[in-house]
Amino acid sequence: MNTKVTIAGVTLNNPVMTASGTFGSGMEYSDFVDLNRLGAVVTKGVANVPWPGNPTPRVAETYGGMLNAIGLQNPGIDVFAERDIPFLRKYDTKIIVNVCGKTVEDYLEVVERLGSEPVDMLEINVSCPNVKEGAIAFGQKADCLYDITSQIKKKARQPVIMKLSPNVTDIVEMAKAAEAAGADALSMINTITGMKIDIHRRKFALANKTGGLSGPAIKPVAVRMVYQAAHAVQIPVIGMGGIGSAEDAIEFLLAGASAVAVGAMNFVNPYATVEVVEGIEAYMKRYGVENVTDLIGAVEE
Repeated sequence: MNTKVTIAGVTLNNPVMTASGTFGSGMEYSDFVDLNRLGAVVTKGVANVPWPGNPTPRVAETYGGMLNAIGLQNPGIDVFAERDIPFLRKYDTKIIVNVCGKTVEDYLEVVERLGSEPVDMLEINVSCPNVKEGAIAFGQKADCLYDITSQIKKKARQPVIMKLSPNVTDIVEMAKAAEAAGADALSMINTITGMKIDIHRRKFALANKTGGLSGPAIKPVAVRMVYQAAHAVQIPVIGMGGIGSAEDAIEFLLAGASAVAVGAMNFVNPYATVEVVEGIEAYMKRYGVENVTDLIGAVEE
């Protein structure tokens, strides 16, 4: 039984990874999770300088999920390179660094800096609903997405994964724009913009008013968008959005995802990622699937 998948020339031991922002760099979870069992660890967003994030409160529970407006709080590339990369290198897992910024120059600075670091891929977060440049995320306009992707590709030494926003009219248009600009893979979906109001206090639950909705509530939207994108482009798609079990993960694979990421469920169940890996293996045994790649896009039309 073979669980290996290859994305942009990088071979993962299995198709399960962590979703950025939900797992730190693995340190917090290493007491619960054997990081060697994960196909890849996708780090929390890393910027060129430390970011304090948004004012509190910035997390709120919702029916079927959660809202967050963390604002990509992170210690910056210097601390990340000195502390987090050496920690992750101790494990037999691939390292995917999520890169964030407020300007194109911010992104390029981090991408260039990471060019000499021992990391496997870069995931470019142009789709966070809580950090905006010119009142709109870079990932919400096809021409902006094309421009930033092409500039990053000129500087990057590792394969580039563009993380797409679901907060768009046509996800296929965005997927094609990223592919045309040279993206090596896509990851999707990021959170869906939402809002919660405390009716007793008559105040917004988040200081930011809006936040990103994640968790089981968004899974049907994510599966649909992954299916659309995977059938519109030739590059691999990494699927995420409400994955909490092996059954969820397999649904994404059948829809066309080449790999999957577990996000909000890490907060509910810190063992979730390894349970998904084990569940996929059990599914393959049950149905006589020799290679996990045989499941990719295998939903019957």
